[in-house]
Formats: sequence, C-alpha cells, structure tokens
Amino acid sequence: MHRFALAPVVLALAALPLLVTPVLAQSYSGSWGCRNDLAEPAGILTIYANVYGFASTSFGDEASGTGTLTGYTDGVGFNDGPLRAARGIEAGRLISDPNTGVAMQLETAQAIAMLCTPL
Repeated sequence: MHRFALAPVVLALAALPLLVTPVLAQSYSGSWGCRNDLAEPAGILTIYANVYGFASTSFGDEASGTGTLTGYTDGVGFNDGPLRAARGIEAGRLISDPNTGVAMQLETAQAIAMLCTPL
C-alpha cells in the first residue's frame, strides 16, 4: 500500500527538471554585445556569478570597469560599479529577441539605455 502512495511523489520529483529547464535557458551569464539608444555599438558586458565587467567602445569612458550584481529570474540588478555610477543603470532585463532568441535591455530609472545580445 505504501509503494502506491509514493508513486505520485516520485513522478513529480522526476518531472521537476523539465519544469526548471525554461528558466535555465534564459541564463544571463556570459558575454553580451551592447548597443546604445541610437543602435551604435556601446561596449561588451560580461557577467559571471555575481560580478560583471563592462568595456566601453569609447576610449576613457568612465562606465568601463567591474562591479557586482544580483541575479533574478528575469535578469539582473546592478548593485554598484561604473555602469551604475556613470550611467545610472539599475537593471538588466532578459527579453525575447527575434534574431538571437534572448537579449538583455539595460535600464535606468527613466528609460532603456542599452540593448545587449549574446556574443
């Protein structure tokens, strides 16, 4: 009798990885090529674990450097570093992109500042 009662629990646990897979497919880790609001190249954003690095295409840009972030299911929040200090970027939100499948839009409190696609 106990074997039959545990069967639904075992099946539910076996199906759990299938439910988690879409979340893993939208990972924010890696390198992203970013464009500004005029669709011009703005730099490269690299994210691993809870740190990021940004290399601007403009020489001497104060937005270049490293900082920390917090990961969320729909993107990241920038805790500190040059993107937050120099450009006011607070969040990177994962969105659908028709060409690459996924993109990250970097947002200030007022507007979308950059659109980044995976490299």
